[in-house]
Amino acid sequence: MKKRSRIRETAAVVAASAVALVAVQGSSAAAGGGESPTVCVGTRPVGSLPGPEPSLFRVLAYIEKRGETRYRSVFTGLSVDEDRRTADVYRIPSRAFDADICAHAEKGVRVRVHDTDVTARRLDALVERIGGDDMSRWDDRFDLRSVGPDPSGFVHIGVDDPATADLIIKKALGKFWAKHIRVEYEGSASLV
Repeated sequence: MKKRSRIRETAAVVAASAVALVAVQGSSAAAGGGESPTVCVGTRPVGSLPGPEPSLFRVLAYIEKRGETRYRSVFTGLSVDEDRRTADVYRIPSRAFDADICAHAEKGVRVRVHDTDVTARRLDALVERIGGDDMSRWDDRFDLRSVGPDPSGFVHIGVDDPATADLIIKKALGKFWAKHIRVEYEGSASLV
């Protein structure tokens, strides 16, 4: 009997969070799409998630764990705005994921949910294609200095000649990936 009651309570919290999530809208523009992110404000008691760290970091840990396990097919990434006690979550739209993370946000923590069209796993695969074992394929055309995923749904590429590199990389990777690549100038590494 206790187990059934707990399941109903959890379902009620998730359902209420989904309603709250739809009702509260943010005012800042989402990365890439220009749309406002969906925002939910934590209602769960402070300290209800495990861990000794502040509530914002407990919520971030929960979101990251869920995003990398149960919701890996939609999770893109996560960033934090400590001053505003806000977690920015980037994901392929998923009502279930949104309801889950909003239901677990502790009081005083805001969660802004942004739409993307790519997962973290696909971004990691793109990073590997650009800067992995075959990194030398860019030699004599430009100097690849850094490559890494950005949680908002693109791969940042640092090079010596952005105009040349942008054309070459986007042509090599195809039309779909072009919108997920940001090529920027990056100075060479130096010892301080």
